[in-house]
Amino acid sequence: MKFIRFGEAGSERPGMLDSDGAIRDLSGVIDDLAGDALDPKRLAALAEIDPKTLPRVPAGQRIGPCVAGTGKFICIGLNYADHAAESGMAVPPEPVIFMKATSAICGPNDPIVIPRGSTKTDWEVELAVIIGRRAKNVSEAEALDHVAGFAVANDVSERAFQTERAGQWTKGKSCDNFGQIGPWLVTRDEVADPQNLGMWLTVNGARMQNGSTRTMVYGVAHLVSYLSQFMTLHPGDIISTGTPPGVGLGLKPPRYLKAGDVVELGIDGLGRQRQDVIAD
Repeated sequence: MKFIRFGEAGSERPGMLDSDGAIRDLSGVIDDLAGDALDPKRLAALAEIDPKTLPRVPAGQRIGPCVAGTGKFICIGLNYADHAAESGMAVPPEPVIFMKATSAICGPNDPIVIPRGSTKTDWEVELAVIIGRRAKNVSEAEALDHVAGFAVANDVSERAFQTERAGQWTKGKSCDNFGQIGPWLVTRDEVADPQNLGMWLTVNGARMQNGSTRTMVYGVAHLVSYLSQFMTLHPGDIISTGTPPGVGLGLKPPRYLKAGDVVELGIDGLGRQRQDVIAD
């Protein structure tokens, strides 16, 4: 099943897609796609509802981030060997973990806002994992039982903030509108193998990234299990699992986003995003 949130920023309502791709309003059934509603068993029960018994949402609604109540936005760095190479960094012996501020989260088609002082705003298509059930010290074998579903993410990054200024990567990752999530939360049963999904990104129609989750260094089950050893994962937490090669930093010469650019990206079965690039 594909779940979605729609409406103005901060006032989104939950929905689901019907067989025609139209949005049906779930707000009479659940408050939001957050908390206990994300438990895989609860999502399976929601999937039993005939969408056509729900109110149809008029076309043209803004699409919001596909999950609410996110407490942690956890990112994995250098998780594709070929991306590590283009970044001039070694493949890490364990997953590289950093945080993205939850205030960066926005809808899949909301603009990328180049922050003041930015000279190196970059793009990164990523597979996002949405946690649906509390996970603490879980094994790889049981890790996916704690996943609500998957989504497309754009881990927008300001490289100068990230690597050329003192401190950690977080400040280069956390600017407003640096975390487009969605359009859909696609439940696990619709994703036969999260380690076999094609992914792509274009800038102004030119293909920049063309990869697959097959080339992840650390797969989804490993990441959920690994992270759960260091912190309890809660429903609504997002794990952004890394990006394949083709980011602006890795081009020769490097290329970065500017106001007026258009970024489009997608992952097989998970939908696509489109963002206008604007200046703060």
